[in-house]
Amino acid sequence: MKFVTSILNRRAVMALAAASMLTGVMHTAPVSAADVTIPIIVKDTTSFYWQIVLAGARKAGKDLGVNVPELGAQAETDVNGQISILENAVAGNPAAVVIAPTEAKALGKPIDEAAAKVKVIGIDSGADSKAFTSFLTTDNVQGGRVAADGLAAAIGAANGGKVEGKVALITALPGAGSLEQRAQGFKEQLKAKYPGLELIADKYADGQATTGLNIATDLITANPDLKGIFASNLIMAQGVGQAIAENKLAGKVGLIGFDSDEKLIKFLNDGVISGLVVQDPYRMGYDGIKTALAASKGEKVEADVDTGANLVTKDNMKDPKIDALLNPKL
Repeated sequence: MKFVTSILNRRAVMALAAASMLTGVMHTAPVSAADVTIPIIVKDTTSFYWQIVLAGARKAGKDLGVNVPELGAQAETDVNGQISILENAVAGNPAAVVIAPTEAKALGKPIDEAAAKVKVIGIDSGADSKAFTSFLTTDNVQGGRVAADGLAAAIGAANGGKVEGKVALITALPGAGSLEQRAQGFKEQLKAKYPGLELIADKYADGQATTGLNIATDLITANPDLKGIFASNLIMAQGVGQAIAENKLAGKVGLIGFDSDEKLIKFLNDGVISGLVVQDPYRMGYDGIKTALAASKGEKVEADVDTGANLVTKDNMKDPKIDALLNPKL
């Protein structure tokens, strides 16, 4: 009986050893692309702009065989929500993380902490952190300059070639890196190239289109000789465009917006909006995931990538290149 028990014990030990060896082999086997997870965290999952970014990321995941969780808060104002999403994403031990920071100062430390555990790729907006492995974004200072040029051209066209008069700048939120850079470029370009344009208002809103509408309406009422407005993101352009339309000032008060959706394209067609500075959010999402995958493998990636900005007007909106930016495949 002892002999039989001894044999059974030896067999059990051998079985356990074999299982242990198999587990070890399974644990150390190379990870396939399908096992790689790279979350992308945007500012606002409900916005058309961010849906384009997510579409690009989704396509990259499909092409590269990578799992790409699509994460983000319900509003760009939910800074704490984005921080929590980032912390939870990192806790899942992904291969890398792609993030568009909502607010530069608040996201600095969380990104530093995340980068101590995983490669972090930034897109769209900056943060007070030097821990990004790579950063893909529009040159937003240049985007602001493009907006100033577009507004000057619209004012000149409406005033017999005279580029002069009062203009205003409306920014969606304070502290957002991309928006502050657009404002910087806009103001620098006015000062350098258009001395006849006087910036009489530099206003911040709360991220809501209705607030942009109200600010613009107040500006129009207080300044009946206002010549132009730069609304530096999609939501503000919606609100300010509504103010221009309601006050029947299309073609009289120039308006340059940033980014596009169906409403802004209709405003452009109707002459309510003079021009839109359009980025390439699809490329941001696609190349963000592609870059993150390369970085996770230890490959060398570019520290900074400019994804470009274009001024869209009623005259050029049908050009193939511009049309592809206005009507991306979602």
